[in-house]
Amino acid sequence: MTEHREVLVDFGANWCPDCKALDVMFRSPQVQPLLQRDYLVVAVDVGQFDHNIDLAGQYLDLQSSGIPALVVLKSDGTVRTATSDGSFSNARSMDPEQVSAFLTRWAPGAGQ
Repeated sequence: MTEHREVLVDFGANWCPDCKALDVMFRSPQVQPLLQRDYLVVAVDVGQFDHNIDLAGQYLDLQSSGIPALVVLKSDGTVRTATSDGSFSNARSMDPEQVSAFLTRWAPGAGQ
């Protein structure tokens, strides 16, 4: 049986408090099962906005989105969504239910 999961690209850095908060939520009981079922997670370190910027630039503008920034890719590599609006750049103020809602909205088979 072929498993269908979307690719979730997580642009962030280890110095970023919001990235750390999102990482904690990714491991929470509300979020982790969704990630494991529906996504292949790829973490991309942007350092001090001096690493992997070309890669990030293919999907969003980190200067306007901030970090963490998430991109959901279909299995063929096309973008389903990108958080160009900075919606995760203040992850410290989010809760696992908000992260779960985002993941559920963009899961395989979910409405576009």
